Order: sequence, then C-alpha cells, then structure tokens
Amino acid sequence: MKVLLINGSPRNEGNTFISLSEAATALENEGVKTEIISIGNKPIRGCIGCNKCREKGDGCIFNDDLYTKIRESIKESDGLIIGSPVYFAGPNGSLCALLDRVFYSCGKDLFYKPGASVAVCRRGGASATFDRLNKYFTIRHMPLVSSQYWNMLHGYTPGQVSEDKEGLQTMRTLGRNMAWLLKNIENGKVERPELEDPQVTSFIR
Repeated sequence: MKVLLINGSPRNEGNTFISLSEAATALENEGVKTEIISIGNKPIRGCIGCNKCREKGDGCIFNDDLYTKIRESIKESDGLIIGSPVYFAGPNGSLCALLDRVFYSCGKDLFYKPGASVAVCRRGGASATFDRLNKYFTIRHMPLVSSQYWNMLHGYTPGQVSEDKEGLQTMRTLGRNMAWLLKNIENGKVERPELEDPQVTSFIR
C-alpha cells in the first residue's frame, strides 16, 4: 500500500511539508509506503476547459513534468493527502490550478481512494481552505479520512509549525486512520459500487 502526499506550498521544506511529514511518518510506522511531491515555485498552468483529456483519454493537454509525475504516482497509490498553506483564506492558487487539471483528467484513477486535506495557516482561513480542498475528493467517489480534530496546523515563520503540538498529533492520528482504512479496504475486498451513467442537468432552458 502507498499514499501520495502533495505539498501545495512553494517552499519545499516549509511548514506544510513538516505537517505532511508527520502524517507520512505515522503511515510508514503502520507499514504503508509514502511519497511526498512538492509543487515548487514555478508557474503552473490551470485547466482551460478544452476537454482534450476526455477526447484523448491520456491526460491533460498541458503535459508538464509536475502534472505527469503526480498523475503517475496517483495510479500507483492507494490514498491521497493534499496539504496547502493558507493564502487569503484559501489554498495556494498554483495548487488549485494543478488540482483542477488532475481531478478532471485523472478521475478514474482517483475513484474510491481515501483522501484527506491539510491546511496550514498563521492565524485564520484554515477552515475555508480545508473545505475547498475537500471538495475535490467528494466529486470523485473518494472517502474522506478524518482525525481527532480538523486537519489544521498553525505556524508562520519557517519551522514554527513544529511548536503546534496538537496540530502535529492531529497529523499522526490522520496517518494512522488512513492506514487503518486502507488495510480494511485491502482485507475486505468488497467490490466497488456499480456506477450509474452520469446524468447532467442544465438549469438553462
């Protein structure tokens, strides 16, 4: 079993990375492999709604290295955790640009894989960020993994999140809960629900 953790911060080893690493360590201790991919600080193309991914069936038309790396890792992963710093009470815009493309073009590779989001802030905006990120999972049949509290950590200067003891404990609990759910899915071997053909309703008449 493997879980992919996406560091949605431009800082490769900042507070978001520290938070995700705490969850990753808990997963590894439970025998689950992990991979952390950082989005970095280079410009990221957003979705343009061209639907070429649906027509081609082989991914986004903007086939950049970061997108390709995450897409391939999703295929071989059993769960997904996405972390982001809070910018103006929301996730990093570059992360959302990437996630819009990933979740639109890689839907079938995400179906029924447990997911969780993590928000890291100085003071406020974590709830809105947490809510925004969770919406990606709930449109792709992905069970949400919970913890002992909402997955929010606080820190401003580099490394300061390490002082948020409750937040770090929440990350460890999240990692253990993710491992527990993955093991139950693996051991249960219950067939996935049969999906109905999509029904699309337009409210413009």
